Amino acid sequence: MPEATPEPGNEGQWTEVIRPRGHVFDLKLKEVWRYRDLLLLFVRRDFTAAYKQTILGPVWHFIQPAFTTFMFLIVFNKIAKIPTDSLPPVLFYMSSITIWNYFSACLGSSSATFAANAGIFGKVYFPRLVSPLSSIISNLVRFGIQCTLLIAMMIYYAAIGVYTVHPGWQLLLVPVLVVVIAAVGLGMGIIISSLTTKYRDLNILISFGVGLLMYITPVVYPMSYLEQSKYTNLIRWNPLSPLVEGFRYAVLGQGSFDPFFFGYSVIFSIVVLFIGIILFNRIERNFMDTV
Repeated sequence: MPEATPEPGNEGQWTEVIRPRGHVFDLKLKEVWRYRDLLLLFVRRDFTAAYKQTILGPVWHFIQPAFTTFMFLIVFNKIAKIPTDSLPPVLFYMSSITIWNYFSACLGSSSATFAANAGIFGKVYFPRLVSPLSSIISNLVRFGIQCTLLIAMMIYYAAIGVYTVHPGWQLLLVPVLVVVIAAVGLGMGIIISSLTTKYRDLNILISFGVGLLMYITPVVYPMSYLEQSKYTNLIRWNPLSPLVEGFRYAVLGQGSFDPFFFGYSVIFSIVVLFIGIILFNRIERNFMDTV
């Protein structure tokens, strides 16, 4: 595609020049940074649209983890008798649900990028990667809201003497763990989004795949519960397992944190995000022909 040239007398007045990408590794990340104002605008749009014409608004982000924690408490703690690593079951489940909800929200919103934004993508030019990135940031706001509920429950259990707060260096792991799990969700999401432009039935996979993935991730059970199980290695090499276990350890001060498997998760997040961006950038060139 040849570069456009201005009409005589209008030299130097172009605000944007669109060129074809030269090679597969031309990721245009600097261009995404130049559109950071649009990114923040999309974040505001997502957050506003989520609560428009709702009765309770952001309160839903408290209700969902609270009810899920209650169900986990009844099913997995009272009925199945699964231990929670000497932690109060409510804190154990709520911390797991908080970080898992963030991952599943990042994956779900990123995987719907092309289908959900086909209208605007076909009319206006901007770096398409801005759209899934905005969903990651808007989900981070929801994650922060749910974290306040978790902190409130920690204070409550500490006040009644059931739990002792363990502030320490491990709290520094929280932002790192959040960034890594966001990278995994974004990378997997944009890979799926790229594939669903041709194969729509992959959307069905997302709807139940995340639920199945939760059960091979230590969300409702600790890794210590699987020490004698033949499935221990399957769960341990799940790249999400060290992140969920690490988040519980960082926030609650109990549990396990394995630097080796955490490093494995970091490497996995980098690889899947890199592959996702490359595939996303290739598909965005002609996705309007198939979406």
